[in-house]
Amino acid sequence: MTSAHEARALIPSGWREWIGRFPPEGGPSGADWAAGLPRLLGELVDDWGLTPTGQGMTGWTALVVPVERDGEPLVLKVAWPHHESAGEALALRHWNGNGAVRLVAADPGRAALLLEALDPARDLEAAEVDVDTACEVIGGLLGRLHVRAPARLRTLSGFAAEQVGRLADARERLPRRAIERAVHLATDLVLEPDCDSTLLHTDLHFGNVLAGTREPWLAIDPKPMAGHPGFELQPVLRNRVAELGTGSTFRHLVRRRLEVVCEAAGIDEDAARAWTILSSVIQANWSSLDGEPEQVTLHLALAKALED
Repeated sequence: MTSAHEARALIPSGWREWIGRFPPEGGPSGADWAAGLPRLLGELVDDWGLTPTGQGMTGWTALVVPVERDGEPLVLKVAWPHHESAGEALALRHWNGNGAVRLVAADPGRAALLLEALDPARDLEAAEVDVDTACEVIGGLLGRLHVRAPARLRTLSGFAAEQVGRLADARERLPRRAIERAVHLATDLVLEPDCDSTLLHTDLHFGNVLAGTREPWLAIDPKPMAGHPGFELQPVLRNRVAELGTGSTFRHLVRRRLEVVCEAAGIDEDAARAWTILSSVIQANWSSLDGEPEQVTLHLALAKALED
């Protein structure tokens, strides 16, 4: 039996303190969840017959531990239960490894996933992968991931309505014109008949595509939603930002990324531009609430670059 002490050694130092700062989001607070994480991790290792093979790696709200079972390399992912982690197992099961990491087992009640092992050291953030190639890879994956959405997922129309409501309180933090533009777009876009019909990843940026052995590149870490394919583009624009340059170069390269992804994925470029402007203003509002002025500037610049 794996003891809590043994499991604790798999958790990177300081990460439990990091996750402990998050308040409850429909479940335990980050601090309460982190306090029970060593015991939870030990139970999952035993229940699934796993042998840890290395130190855990952490993302924003999840721990990933390399493991083996019957000689097969896998990874155990345990996430703090909150709204963004909900639905990940459902989406991965629906994709069944087609363009995304393969789901081996899931325990939704404990927010735990057992996944095929990919190479965490090789993603599309790497400078040796030029941006156009990386955008083509992401577009190709999105074209495969965009299937009919299963039931029980949060919807893009509901998300947009909620976020537009929050923008009403952002007039002292964001330009009035940006808010009015976002509200107008949301009002029109959610009326589209296919607004909530497609299974979306919603966070497919360069760092969420890892190299694999079954396929050269696979998507990981979805924040799934039932929505419109055009909503998928903003994460591609807000990563590898230094390569976007400034001024007219920034505008050209932002639009170039959107064009390349849309062409590879089969997404209507005009729809993607509209959804991405809306998403960028929403992201700017979140960044303003988090006290991140540089990110506010970036997201507003992305929205402006996509305007005609």
